[in-house]
Amino acid sequence: MTSTPLQHTTVLLDEAVDALLGGAGPEPAGTWVDGTFGRGGHSRRILLRLGPQGRLVAFDKDLEAIAEATRITDARFSIRHEGFRHLADLPPASASGVLMDLGVSSPQIDSPERGFSFRFDGPLDMRMDTTRGESVADWLATAEVGQIAEVIRDYGEERFAGPIAKAIVARREERGPLATTAELADLVAGAVKTREPGQNPATRTFQALRIFINAELEELQQALEASLSVLQPGGRLVVISFHSLEDRIVKQFIAKHSKEVYDRRAPFAKPQAMKLMALDRIKPSVAEIEANPRARSAIMRVAERTEV
Repeated sequence: MTSTPLQHTTVLLDEAVDALLGGAGPEPAGTWVDGTFGRGGHSRRILLRLGPQGRLVAFDKDLEAIAEATRITDARFSIRHEGFRHLADLPPASASGVLMDLGVSSPQIDSPERGFSFRFDGPLDMRMDTTRGESVADWLATAEVGQIAEVIRDYGEERFAGPIAKAIVARREERGPLATTAELADLVAGAVKTREPGQNPATRTFQALRIFINAELEELQQALEASLSVLQPGGRLVVISFHSLEDRIVKQFIAKHSKEVYDRRAPFAKPQAMKLMALDRIKPSVAEIEANPRARSAIMRVAERTEV
């Protein structure tokens, strides 16, 4: 019996590529960046639109994503086994556009051995790059109650973070550390007293631990700052977020750099010019959400690098 390959449906595919390449002409040249290759939906569509002189550089930490990227034989394409904070390694003002899709791909979620989902029993891992760093199980085996509660509260916006953290440590002391996703999901279900209709009690905890173990918000901040350096004037920044913590960072970053900055210590000095111009905020259509329910929380923000 052969297994069916896990499929991934790219969210806001046409909208993201249209926003990224907007104004670049019918056969864009230059260097373009896909900061989160995933399973390559955006990258493949960008390559279809680029001209012969166009180039696409992609980044991803996931070895399975890197393996998928090797199937692209287009000479205009290259992939780097690095997180998108390494945008900073590209030459200044070298990119015509930068795309970041912050979602976890469906094959990652649906692979029990990756440990991202409470719907499948598997090792409690959750690392995007399984060649580096410690797993969630490793961290929970030694973290203190206060540390665990802080992570679940801050990254999961979970109001029962304290009881969950205490339950994790009590279980560790009584029967040894948690090792599987099912063990964690069952423990959280016992500690969470109420939950929104239709939401699994473990949803927020799993989100929090995944964000923390992969330093996702810190890397997003670094990647956004790097985009200011690598984008050429007129280059587009397109970011697709899937939860409020990410979107808040993106929204505040664009807002911060979309206004002139005055130095209060030198009121008559020329202000620092704005670095970005906010262009759009787009959500998936009703039809896309019906076809792909995982798109329902997506928000895409688009900005353009101003003249420097």
